[in-house]
Amino acid sequence: MDRDAEHLRLLSIFHYVLAGLHAMFGCLGIIYIILGAVFATLPQTFANHNGQSSPPPALFGAMFIAFGAFFLLLGWAVAGLLAGAGYFLGQRKRYMFCLVMACVSCLFMPFGTVLGVFTIIVLQRPAVRAMFGQP
Repeated sequence: MDRDAEHLRLLSIFHYVLAGLHAMFGCLGIIYIILGAVFATLPQTFANHNGQSSPPPALFGAMFIAFGAFFLLLGWAVAGLLAGAGYFLGQRKRYMFCLVMACVSCLFMPFGTVLGVFTIIVLQRPAVRAMFGQP
């Protein structure tokens, strides 16, 4: 029983670490938001100075802003869900949520895949299921 509790504690910590990495990489969307704002507000800066090309349309900047905002929010949402899974693993609550998030984290190579596989293996043990109150 001690081994299972220790594994759940370690998995909880690693879920927090992976959530932090996702939140950090999600912030890369801010670069696209800033670049899109520059495209939208100062399009003449990107025009060719000898008059042969026109500046990019403002819609181009809006697309950059939308993509950056989507990337930022998606990264933060996944980070929040991973942090929630780490919390629930530590509290031994919401078994199905933890299992689903372990499967979802397998999509994020390489760290998420390793963490997801180990989480699935640990959650399938009968003793761990009993800790979560599962039959």
